[in-house]
Amino acid sequence: MASGDIQNKYQRLAQEYAKMKSQHSVLKKAVIDEQSKVAELTESTKLKDLSIRKFEQEIDSLTFRNQQLAKRVTVLQDELDSASVKKKNKMKGPVEPAPVVADPSVFGEDLQKKIQENERLHMQVHQETEEHRQVVASLQVRLEQLEKEAGQHQSVLDSIHQNHKALVDKLQQEKAMLEVKLQKQETDVRDSKRIADHCQQQLKRVHADLSHRLDDSTKVIQEKVIFNDTKYQELNVLNVPTHDRKHQVKAKELIGQALGYIADLVSGMSNYLTYAEQRSQIFPMDSTTGEPLSPINRRLCQYLHENAAHLRPIEQSFRSFHEGLKEDALTTLETATGIQDFSEKFHSYVAYMEKLLPYQLRSLEEECAVSTCSATLEARNMELHASLPKLTATLSKLDNYLSLIAAASKSSREHPRTNQAAFFTQMAGGLNQLHEVLKEISKHYNTKVSLEHQLPTATQKLKTTDECVVSSLVALVSCTGKFAPFFSSNLEFFVSRAGYRTRGVSLCRDTEGPVSSPVVTDLRDRATSYISRLKRPCPESVPYKTAVLNRRTLLSSTESREGLAQQLTTAQEKIRGLEQEKEHWMLEAQLLQVRLEKETKRVSQLEVDLRQLQAGQVLTPAPPVEVTPTADPGDRKSVGSDVETSMLGKLESSVADESSESETREQLIKAHFTGRVTELTSQLQLADSKAVNFNSECRALQQRLGLAEKAKEKFQEELQTAQQKIAQLQDELTTTTSNYESQLSMMSEHLCSMNDKLTQQRDEIDALKLSNKGSKKGKGR
Repeated sequence: MASGDIQNKYQRLAQEYAKMKSQHSVLKKAVIDEQSKVAELTESTKLKDLSIRKFEQEIDSLTFRNQQLAKRVTVLQDELDSASVKKKNKMKGPVEPAPVVADPSVFGEDLQKKIQENERLHMQVHQETEEHRQVVASLQVRLEQLEKEAGQHQSVLDSIHQNHKALVDKLQQEKAMLEVKLQKQETDVRDSKRIADHCQQQLKRVHADLSHRLDDSTKVIQEKVIFNDTKYQELNVLNVPTHDRKHQVKAKELIGQALGYIADLVSGMSNYLTYAEQRSQIFPMDSTTGEPLSPINRRLCQYLHENAAHLRPIEQSFRSFHEGLKEDALTTLETATGIQDFSEKFHSYVAYMEKLLPYQLRSLEEECAVSTCSATLEARNMELHASLPKLTATLSKLDNYLSLIAAASKSSREHPRTNQAAFFTQMAGGLNQLHEVLKEISKHYNTKVSLEHQLPTATQKLKTTDECVVSSLVALVSCTGKFAPFFSSNLEFFVSRAGYRTRGVSLCRDTEGPVSSPVVTDLRDRATSYISRLKRPCPESVPYKTAVLNRRTLLSSTESREGLAQQLTTAQEKIRGLEQEKEHWMLEAQLLQVRLEKETKRVSQLEVDLRQLQAGQVLTPAPPVEVTPTADPGDRKSVGSDVETSMLGKLESSVADESSESETREQLIKAHFTGRVTELTSQLQLADSKAVNFNSECRALQQRLGLAEKAKEKFQEELQTAQQKIAQLQDELTTTTSNYESQLSMMSEHLCSMNDKLTQQRDEIDALKLSNKGSKKGKGR
């Protein structure tokens, strides 16, 4: 706490010092500027004094010249008077010779010149005198002003000097106090280190004691507790939470009311789009009369016809969500997986409206381009043109917040639970905005329709369709006007957390409170079904002793993998031999079949011969019997041998001469095909065994690959988490170390800088004093 106060005082002191330093620099600059101005004014005063002295000398010279001229005029006047007196005396008295005098006109002219020159000199003297008086007065005023400013600057310098002196004293006192506090802090740090060492030792003892107790507790738990069903934190969310059923009943009731509003909203929007499709087919071009629609209206009608495919799934998905709710099961955003389906269907509808918007705007532009469209109607169309994008933007806003709310039931959600209140608030604002936008669209459309019905080209069919569109918009405004207040009034319930608790979840570990997994409801239903099945009577089963004996027999008969492989190889060889025997006996059967046919023919021929002999007819030679190359040599001997009859004796066969050649050829063919069949059978068995082996190895490798990938993902997540923790701890350690080091270095540097600044300020103050004294001496002189 003391270090924080010292730091704050240092900061305030540094701020005050910086402020005083900035003021000092400003005042120093002002004093230097004023000194330069005073020097300039002094120089100008000297120049003015020189000019005044010069003018005074000129005035003195002019005065002296004027006096001379006055004396000259006086002398001339006396001479003139004496001349006039002499002239009068001459006229009275005897004629005397007059002295030779100058012409009076010459004296008059000279006198006139002198008078004019004297007048001019008097005027110049008067002007110079006035100018000199004005200059002296202005310089006197300027001098007084400069003296006043110099006095003010001197007073400011004195006050700054006093402030700096007080600040220096204060800084010295604070420096001394800080040194004392620093010593005290060092003492406290040493004491704290000693206490920390003592606490560390106590902590080690406590840790050892707790470890021993933990080992004892673990041993007792392992010996006494058979199964701990709350051991794994990630599996505790699968426990069925205890909750308030009143909250669940209210939630189901509110969702049922919301289902009614959504059904009305879907019905109204479907009616609006359907009637808009009918209107596009009859205005501005009526397709029922054979007039072709424009490409824009044709595509618009095609898209409007698809509105039911996007609107009906919204109501169906929310209805399925409502029907899946149960009063005896908790429903929260984490377990309400049905909202995801509803969000997806609503997102599909918003995308459909965004696809529909450009065609609606182009359709309005085509209506404005019709020749019967007045300027007022065009203005109303453009107002509607500006309102339709607002509807799409509002629906997109609702879709965004609905997606965020639906993402709460996903394990990969990207927002904390504390933001859910803001999502619901924004959702309520979006519904109010939707109500205002629909009200604006309804107003603009009503004004547009009233102007269109005044046109002479408006048909009764168009008026009826427009009235249907207006009524559907009014229904949408009414529905949103009910839905928005309903959502806003129940916003507190939607935002509040349900009162439930999950077994095994600790509030100390989970700061956001208990959570429940989305699969809890399904698991609860399965558990209920399982318990109900357990109540059924048990069917007859194998006795325990018999089952144990069977198990022992099974275990004793189980061989190792190599034994099984050897058995498999032996079985494959046996199968190969059996296949060869099968092929052999199939060939033997074919040969016997051929021999049977031949013997049958021979018997029939012999019977015919026998009947002919009995009848006394001549015996006709029997046709030679052909021998197939596949017959055995023994068979050939039997065929080529003599046939005995009870009445005729022996009949020799015609094939006796060819038996040796046929027997050789038959042996070669039989050996070839037997070897070929044996080779193909062995190849087939080898291929089958390899295929089975490869299949089993592929399955095993696939399973190992899946397990390896899962382990890899798990290890990557753990590695990433560990790296983040390590980076966080390193940042904290670096930040703490740098903070301590920066504080110590800053305090040391601040003390050094304060000493330097104090020394510098003293030097500046002494320099200012000397300059001030010098300026005062200059002014005194």
